[in-house]
Amino acid sequence: MNADNAGDSGGESSPDSEADSRPVVYDLAPNCTLEDVAEGDRYHAVVNGVVEYGVFVDISDEVSGLVHESNLDRSYEVGDRLTVTLEEIKENGDLAFDVFTGSTYQTVVVDHEPDITPIAGLNAGDAVHIEGQVAQIKQTGGPTVFRIADETGIVSAAAFREAGVRAFPAVDLDDVVRIGGDVEAHEGSLQLEVDSMTRLADEELAEARERLDTAFDERAEPASVEPLVEWPAFEKLRADLQELAALLRRTVLEGRPIRVRHHADGDGMCASVPVQLALSNFIESVHDDEDASRHLIKRLPSKAPYYEMEDVTRDLNFALEGRARHGQRLPFLLMLDNGSTEEDVPAYENLAHYDVPIAVVDHHHPDPDAVEDLLDAHVNPYLYDEDYRITTGMMCVELARMIDPAVTDELRHVPAVAGLADRSKADAMEDYIALAESEGYGRERLLDVGEALDYAAHWLRYNDGQSLVNDVLNVGCDDEERHRELVEFLATRAERDIERQMDAAAPHLEHERLDSGAHLYTADLDEWAHRFTYPAPGKTTGKLHDRQVREHGEPVITIGYGPDFAVLRSDGVRLDIPRMVEELNEEVVGGGVSGGGHLVVGSIKFVKGMRETVIDSLVEKMGDAELDEELSSQAIVDTEI
Repeated sequence: MNADNAGDSGGESSPDSEADSRPVVYDLAPNCTLEDVAEGDRYHAVVNGVVEYGVFVDISDEVSGLVHESNLDRSYEVGDRLTVTLEEIKENGDLAFDVFTGSTYQTVVVDHEPDITPIAGLNAGDAVHIEGQVAQIKQTGGPTVFRIADETGIVSAAAFREAGVRAFPAVDLDDVVRIGGDVEAHEGSLQLEVDSMTRLADEELAEARERLDTAFDERAEPASVEPLVEWPAFEKLRADLQELAALLRRTVLEGRPIRVRHHADGDGMCASVPVQLALSNFIESVHDDEDASRHLIKRLPSKAPYYEMEDVTRDLNFALEGRARHGQRLPFLLMLDNGSTEEDVPAYENLAHYDVPIAVVDHHHPDPDAVEDLLDAHVNPYLYDEDYRITTGMMCVELARMIDPAVTDELRHVPAVAGLADRSKADAMEDYIALAESEGYGRERLLDVGEALDYAAHWLRYNDGQSLVNDVLNVGCDDEERHRELVEFLATRAERDIERQMDAAAPHLEHERLDSGAHLYTADLDEWAHRFTYPAPGKTTGKLHDRQVREHGEPVITIGYGPDFAVLRSDGVRLDIPRMVEELNEEVVGGGVSGGGHLVVGSIKFVKGMRETVIDSLVEKMGDAELDEELSSQAIVDTEI
């Protein structure tokens, strides 16, 4: 019996006094059971029935018994209150009481401390109590459905007040509750039919939260996996990736949705698809609902190289609707292959109004001073004096393996696809390519996969195209032959469209030789390229650039521009595009210059009327840029389509 506190009844001395010798009468909480009573103890009772041979009394909602007529001191009616002594607990579970007639006594209040069953240990047909954190509250046309997370898993708990009316309205998201009820099988999963629900408070709440936090942290610990290739530069990032893996795993354990935003190109998809697969697997291992991963993780591409206000407005509206309609917590935002720059700040500040957590894995040149205070995690090679050659896809393959090592066999070729798609000149590229070749992916096939991804991303626009993209990348794909046929088809179509674009644009390239000796090519894509088709301006500029690199074998810079944008590519020239953008924004008054990138790839926007001034200033800065043989991509682009 657990006596939480005591109070006077029929006497004057304090029940907390050690000298108080008055008899004790227990006042049981409504949910107390037979476990909380003992023969010989006295209890406050209420008459619930009158029969010829005595009266039935309740000493809690769960415990009742008979006071035989021979033990009655007077007549009683239903609802009358009295004090009783428990004389006997019979073998069949019946209780026999006697009336306690003492006029002086002390009252001790007893709360029920039931045995708590871990969610992972629930079985259909059991009557149980569980204790956990409220992860979701969804009001249906019938019951209110709560999703409860404890140290071992997550389960639904259905509570009915009346059709469509919120049960236990005082319970909110993130509260820690104790629930009693019966476990039933419901649509292929277990569900607790709720009899009682209590919000924990004070010491009980503190103890429960500490227990849950400790358990979540232990279960969130990422897997210790050996890197796919040995690469000292990459090892600098491993600790940050492990911390992010733990953060994402804990997010799943707490039942919070995850929204993945990624750049809509080959590297962005090589980053996001493995992470989505690993998180989906982990969600399925935690939740008893086979559809949980479909509701709790969403992957969406971003066309711009930063998080636009258009994107964040859509995401936030979707999240708020999900909270209103489905009782979900607001999601965790995971940014992949973008999200590191000052251009992302307005979107992040918008999310800050709703305390949405944000993590970034990116290899574009970051603005740490601008974004760090708005992020919960930031993994970027530039933060460790490395650069874009460590692609986001390479990082996210290792991140996915830390979340769920079982995905490793599906991902061995992905870093090579990411590196080739993003023209990485990393020392480890040949190791990644060799690893992919050992899995049956020759260099040409890797290039075709990357081209097919870009082609699919272009036509998917703002759609994730999950099944299609998974089949192209051969991650989460259940048909190898379909993968090969799809890649061949898409890559062939991409090659056709690229050649058509090159035929239109290449004759109109303008060339000059910079003082540094680098070749500069410029192309007015608004005038001399097919619009609103594949390849888009960025890809068109890249393909024009690759042709000139192959032709000269010397440092080359290419600028493809339109009315209010320019796409920049360089080979063998250290441009530092983020710094140039910052300087242009300060120097070209009224130019409205914005954008970013890294040392060899970037894009900028500007005011249409200032195009000539912006591009002239940009070319002047490029003429002063340092030549750097380490930034040559000749060995890679020679093999491209």
